[in-house]
Amino acid sequence: MDAVIFDLDGVLVDSERIWDEVRRAVVAEHGGTWRPEATRAQQGMSTPEWARYLVEELGARTTPAEIATLVVKRMAARYAAEPPLIPGAVDVVRQVSQKWPVAIASSSPVILIKGFLDVTGLPVGTAVSSEQVGAGKPAPDVYLRAAELLGVAPEDCAAVEDTTNGLRAALAAKMAVYAVPNPHFPPDPEVLKQAAAVVEKITDLPGALGLS
Repeated sequence: MDAVIFDLDGVLVDSERIWDEVRRAVVAEHGGTWRPEATRAQQGMSTPEWARYLVEELGARTTPAEIATLVVKRMAARYAAEPPLIPGAVDVVRQVSQKWPVAIASSSPVILIKGFLDVTGLPVGTAVSSEQVGAGKPAPDVYLRAAELLGVAPEDCAAVEDTTNGLRAALAAKMAVYAVPNPHFPPDPEVLKQAAAVVEKITDLPGALGLS
């Protein structure tokens, strides 16, 4: 293994529920209807992808560009005071970075990734948003781009993920996947079985990687 690539939402920040709350509210305000499958369907989507989903599938009466701007603005406001960091996550990334180059491969917009890095000051070699690549998770694009920027072959990387679509993306990139199952949105058990290791919480990751 030559590098470790972390997902952001649900792995380093407890933001999946915040995304859900904000999107639900915005859809309701614009006359749309939330569906039971909507939360899981959007996990891993890039900003353009979930914005189209809110309009075309959930019926929000606005444009994808406008709804994306509104949702991201509200998420940025939530992050402004303090990102909802998962306990121990920042220390884990620092510990891992002492042995391997680390990166972030996230479906979050660039502005939120930057806000997280500004607050934490983590020594991340590169950070890629699915906004910057061809497709969001479960497509492997964001992981492949992160590996490329690190100068490491994808098959020589470990990926740390929490949701079904994230796990699928990292597996499709041929990476060794370390799963930290999201307790609020548990991943598909059949997909989880394909992980190299499953840990209960992020602070167990160093042990799984052989660091402690």
